Amino acid sequence: MGGTKAAVEEIEVAGHRVRLSSPDRVMFPQRGFTKADVFHYYLAVGDGIMRALRERPTTLQRFPEGIEGEMFFQKRVPTRGVPPWVQTAEISFPSGRTAAELCPADLAHVAWAAQMGTVVFHPWPVRAADPDRPDELRVDLDPQPGTDFADAATAAGELRGILDELGVAGWPKTSGGRGVHVYLRIQPRWTFVEVRRATIALARELERRRPELVTTAWWKEERGTRVFVDYNQMARDRTIACAYSLRANARATVSTPLTWDELPDVDPDDFDLRTVPARLAERGDPHAGIDDSAWDITPLLEWAERDAAAGQGDMPYPPDHPKMPGEPKRVQPSKDRDRPRGAAT
Repeated sequence: MGGTKAAVEEIEVAGHRVRLSSPDRVMFPQRGFTKADVFHYYLAVGDGIMRALRERPTTLQRFPEGIEGEMFFQKRVPTRGVPPWVQTAEISFPSGRTAAELCPADLAHVAWAAQMGTVVFHPWPVRAADPDRPDELRVDLDPQPGTDFADAATAAGELRGILDELGVAGWPKTSGGRGVHVYLRIQPRWTFVEVRRATIALARELERRRPELVTTAWWKEERGTRVFVDYNQMARDRTIACAYSLRANARATVSTPLTWDELPDVDPDDFDLRTVPARLAERGDPHAGIDDSAWDITPLLEWAERDAAAGQGDMPYPPDHPKMPGEPKRVQPSKDRDRPRGAAT
């Protein structure tokens, strides 16, 4: 390899010395962004990303050789070779196994992860103090083929109206792709099963109001050209790229917090590694108030009871989950030989 020693820098972050090795390694080939660019991007959006990550067990999506190289999700922090100040939190998976995941206490944790080739941060919707009770309800509006970001933004606007009626603030952001995420800060009183149930109830209400635009159908063959509300993002061990996380695409886009008023008019491709730090510095963080109050989800659980009484019970879990009590069959409708013809989904 020519015998030259790879460049290594040491940068002070949040009172810790963080190594940055191979700073010139290209991480985003089509844009020319390097590992140093990724590292310094995360320092530049520090306040915003720490609001999203602080004290949350976090899965790291790592690309040691750049986004066109090998990728893996790291759920366990190594037991060796890790700075002594790195904090972890133990989480349990649906299988019952556990892992000590990175749990950012300060921005140095984010910088250390970036040094390790992390591009995307996937925090759990819980805090380390209570890892089995979510404090964040996440609504993932996922455009299906034939729909796009504008459709997701329209669906989010309809969701905003429902949240206004409920008296709860919603916090929208781009997914970094074609989708829209809306977060609610909730009281950490309920289990994953209960919060997922509440999310399904909210999704069904949105679907009832805009059935031509929105679907909750788990099976792709039933979704049509509509925006899918991916309620299973609230299942245990399902995570979403957090606010201010880069996404592993050619443009190096960012999952970017927005105000409700600007959501209908933006192009998600405009928010990337280069543009978001300046936007944050100039405008501040649209999610700055997300932790100001936590909502009681009882109204959504009451909706869930109402729906169950009307014959709309639980919905399928992700395929890697164990079979859950009350869950319907995980059989694609077109292959379900026991399903009566014309049966409702």
